[in-house]
Amino acid sequence: MNKPASPVASNSAAGYTRGAALPALLQSRIMILDGATGTMIQRYKLDEAQYRGERFKDYGRDIKGNNELLSITQPQIISEIHEQYLAAGADIVETNTFGATVVAQADYGMEDLVEEMNIASAKLARAACDKYSTPDKPRFVAGAIGPTPKTASISPDVNDPAARNVTFDELRSAYYQQAKALLEGGADLFLVETIFDTLNAKAALFALDELFEDTGERLPIMVSGTVTDASGRILSGQTVEAFWNSLRHAKPLTFGLNCALGAALMRPYIAELAKLCDTYVSCYPNAGLPNPMSDTGFDELPADTSGLLKEFAQAGLVNIAGGCCGTTPEHIAAIAKALADVKPRKWPTQYRDAA
Repeated sequence: MNKPASPVASNSAAGYTRGAALPALLQSRIMILDGATGTMIQRYKLDEAQYRGERFKDYGRDIKGNNELLSITQPQIISEIHEQYLAAGADIVETNTFGATVVAQADYGMEDLVEEMNIASAKLARAACDKYSTPDKPRFVAGAIGPTPKTASISPDVNDPAARNVTFDELRSAYYQQAKALLEGGADLFLVETIFDTLNAKAALFALDELFEDTGERLPIMVSGTVTDASGRILSGQTVEAFWNSLRHAKPLTFGLNCALGAALMRPYIAELAKLCDTYVSCYPNAGLPNPMSDTGFDELPADTSGLLKEFAQAGLVNIAGGCCGTTPEHIAAIAKALADVKPRKWPTQYRDAA
């Protein structure tokens, strides 16, 4: 029986038109993803007027909290955040586009700005990465694709289990629009992240496949889910093994977990994926559990988060590490330092050879 290809072989042959250096880099070392954008934005303590800027000063509803709009109204802040993470050692920075879809922007009535938001965000990240890239340490822009506030799998009405507030086609169309703009703005790869509903993720991956077919481009895809509680399941009910098996057909460059539990509680689920996935594994947890009394909203200090991720790396569980909610450039710098000399996870030969 033929043995399945290693992730290196399969991804090297993917024909990437951008981000083509990533598979070889992931084979050689653990790569570092940036930390939380929202946490950093909170440090600026922006008020409603600063979110609006001059352009939206007369807008008819409150827009404070629409972080994606800041790529248009406060681009210098978003650039500063990217550069702080790059200076801390991040190899990959995410665009400020977690909620830059028509589905999410409907909360602010700003659906018509989605294309502009994504292009502007990608250009800001592109400029920062180009500034910090060197031949020995290239930097990459990950087009961030969030889950949206709506779920295709779960009813929003406890009295009507069949009710839905969004369809697969609506999500697919929204994700296609976002991804096309991120591509135009200069993204090197796509990150479908914080997945709590696998059907939403399938819509995003379907849209990316359509985009690749339409444009002739093919970019690496990172897929990252979120385990919502100690049950070890994502919100739409899947275990991490089922989650992997339902999305592996997309042949992502990396597969992993982010957000939710923090590193300590995330470990058994990352360990399970490390055993299952025939691709690279990513992990970017929150800085522990939420604490409203903390400056960042989370308790873990850089030494705490980096120490936990170093143990993950030494156990052979990860290929990409970074931070989610509550993490800062200080966290990323500590993670980069702690993991600098640890070898990346290899696809476990005992499982591959037994297949």
